Amino acid sequence: MKNYQICNNCIMDTSDPSLTFDDKGVCLYCNNFEKEIRPNWHPNEQGIQSIMPMIQKIKKDGKGKDHDCLIGLSGGLDSSFVTYVAKEKFGLRPLIFHCDAGWNSDLGVSNIKKIIKGLNLNLVTDVINWEEMKDLQRAFFKAQVPFVDQPQDLGLFSALYNFAAKNNFKYVITGGNNSTECVRESIDWTYFSTDMKYVKEIHSKFGEKELKTFPICNIFKYKIYYRFMKGIRVIKLLDYYPFIKKDAIKELNEKFQWQPYKMKHYESRFTKFFESFWTPKKHGYDKRRAYLSSEILTGQISREKALLRVSKPELSEEEMMKDFNYVAKKLDWTEEEFWEIFHGKNKSFRDYKNNFFLISLGAKIMNLLGIDRRLFK
Repeated sequence: MKNYQICNNCIMDTSDPSLTFDDKGVCLYCNNFEKEIRPNWHPNEQGIQSIMPMIQKIKKDGKGKDHDCLIGLSGGLDSSFVTYVAKEKFGLRPLIFHCDAGWNSDLGVSNIKKIIKGLNLNLVTDVINWEEMKDLQRAFFKAQVPFVDQPQDLGLFSALYNFAAKNNFKYVITGGNNSTECVRESIDWTYFSTDMKYVKEIHSKFGEKELKTFPICNIFKYKIYYRFMKGIRVIKLLDYYPFIKKDAIKELNEKFQWQPYKMKHYESRFTKFFESFWTPKKHGYDKRRAYLSSEILTGQISREKALLRVSKPELSEEEMMKDFNYVAKKLDWTEEEFWEIFHGKNKSFRDYKNNFFLISLGAKIMNLLGIDRRLFK
C-alpha cells in the first residue's frame, strides 16, 4: 500500500488509487487541466461566439417542429441552469425530459416544477419500472463494488438517449461542464455506467428478476450508432457560457425561487446516501474531493475552504442513519441485512467481466481528438 499523499494544488489524494503527482507534488488532474482544458475552454464572449453557428443550425433544423432540442432535467443545478440558458439566453425551444428512477427528493421535484413553470416548457417524464430498478440496485450492493449508483446512472442516461433516438431528436443539450466537473474521478470510484457486459455480469450473479423494460444504452450504441447512424449531437452548452456555481444558484433563485442542495447530485435521495454515507464509510473515498477540486481549479473556492469542507461529513450522523434506514427499507432489506452487506468484503469492477479495455481505448481516442479533454483513468 503506497504512502498517503494529497495534491499541493487541489484536494485530490491517494484515496484515488491511480493518482500520480509531479515533482512539485501537483496531481495529474491539475496538470491536465492546465495543459488540456484551460487553453481550450472559453466560458465567455469568445465561447458564446464560437457556439453560435451550432445554435443557428439547431434553430434552422428545428423550424416547423414543436421543439428544436432535448434536455434532460434532474432538478440539479447543472441541468436546471443549462435549461434556463438554452431557452432564455440562446432562444432555443427545448423539450424537457425527466426520468424518474424512484429516488427523487421532494426538493428535486419542487425545483423541476419551478423551472418548467417559470420557463413555460413542455415536460415528458419516463418512469422506470421500480421492481427492475430495485433488483439491479440490490445486485450491485451484493456485488460489493464501490459504484452502487451505477444502475440509477445507467437508467437515467439510457432513458434520455433512447428517447432522443426514438423521437428523432438530433440535438441533446446536457448540463455536463468543465466549471464543476473538470476533475473526473477515477474509474475505481465511478466505473463506466454504460458497460453492459459488466452490468449484465453482476445482474446474472446477484439479480433475481428479468430486466424486461429497464432502459439500456451501452457505450457503443451511444458513441457509434446514435452519433453516426442516428445523427444525434450532444452539446455541453455550459462550456460556452459563463457558469459560476454561486452566481447560477443566485440567478435561478431570484427568477424561479429554485433552491440549492447541500452538495452536487443530492436531488436524488439515493445518490445523497451513496455519496455521503456509503462510499466514505465503506470504500474509503469522498466524491466531494473531485467536486471541490473542480471548483478550486476553476477559481470558485479556495483550497483552504475545500479542505475545511471535507474535514467533516456533509450530513449529521442522525441524518445519515435516517437515510440508511430509508434506503434499506425501500430496497426490501432489514437494517441487519443491510449492515451485513455493508460489512462484507469490498470488491472492484475488475473482479467481474467487463469491457474496460475497449471503453478506455475509446476514451483515450476521444482525448487525442480533443472531443473530451478530461482524464479517464
